[in-house]
Amino acid sequence: MQNQPLPLILSFGVCDPVGALGVQSDVAAFAALGCHGLSAIAGLLVSDSARVEHMYELDSDWMAEQARALLEDMPIAAFKVGAVGTAMHLAAIAEIVSDYPDAPLILDPFLSALPDAGMGDEEMLMALRSILAPQATALILSQAELGRMAELWRDGGDADPGNLDEDVAELTSSGLQYVLVTGTRDTAGACSNRLFDTSGEVARVDWQHLPGPFLGAGNTYSAAFTALMARGMDAPTALAVAQEYTTGALENAQRFGMGKFIPAKFFRP
Repeated sequence: MQNQPLPLILSFGVCDPVGALGVQSDVAAFAALGCHGLSAIAGLLVSDSARVEHMYELDSDWMAEQARALLEDMPIAAFKVGAVGTAMHLAAIAEIVSDYPDAPLILDPFLSALPDAGMGDEEMLMALRSILAPQATALILSQAELGRMAELWRDGGDADPGNLDEDVAELTSSGLQYVLVTGTRDTAGACSNRLFDTSGEVARVDWQHLPGPFLGAGNTYSAAFTALMARGMDAPTALAVAQEYTTGALENAQRFGMGKFIPAKFFRP
């Protein structure tokens, strides 16, 4: 028996019957990268390999009770926050993680498989920006998701694309350590994941778009990034290693049903 346990990561998010999204996906990626996953469930999905049909929200107090019981028993190396149902969930998480300022906190709150990708509720976006992001180590989001958040501070809720660097600066100025913008494209169409802090862009990793379609590709990447941070890796290094792992998981993805390909978390090169 080992006296020194694997790094423990507490994941807040939804429960997916397929195992491609939410906490089930997180736990698999954590294990593949040498960590042990714990979970506090905020919602239940009705889904298959093609689509999410519905999400049933769990009471935020129930979610918090799950987390508190785990935290009173075990030392946590990192937190990951995925998609949750309401601003009350975000407020409860913010209160919990405020007691653990030394543990990396990774936010990946926008689940593209959901009908509105979690971006439709302005109250949730405001709660994310004002009470949770300022405590976070990194916020992971696409350029479109960043643009949707930026409507909160642009004049008149301007929905124009705006300037990515300015939008990122608005977030990092509030206390958020890193913003990781995924899937940006240059004029030649190349895809990149770009990491920013208060000084601007600090790292970038380019990657080749794979045809798919995939279910849970983004979830795989954010879980990998969290696991690497939990193991003590710095954010720029975790950016590249997480992309390498995710690319392998997608290249070895399998189609279990009639829907999309599911990333292979335990692929072997």
